[in-house]
Amino acid sequence: MATDDSNMCKLSFTDLIQKYQKLQTDVLRDVKNLSQNLSSAQPGRFLLMQFEMSQVTQVGESISNLISQVNSLINAAVRNQKPQ
Repeated sequence: MATDDSNMCKLSFTDLIQKYQKLQTDVLRDVKNLSQNLSSAQPGRFLLMQFEMSQVTQVGESISNLISQVNSLINAAVRNQKPQ
């Protein structure tokens, strides 16, 4: 059975970090805009902003966990190498 690589989704660590940074920048911009227009802000907008900030936090924690797992995998591979 041949595999078709054209259907594979690839995401590099660099792409992941760049997209996370853009997400952070977008949320920060939204917070700044909301804080500059407090008199016209609606309560629902504050709730939405809170939700967006929590999503950014969750994505950051997921990236941190991914890095930790990769680090553990590399450390285990190094430990398991047999001296030659």
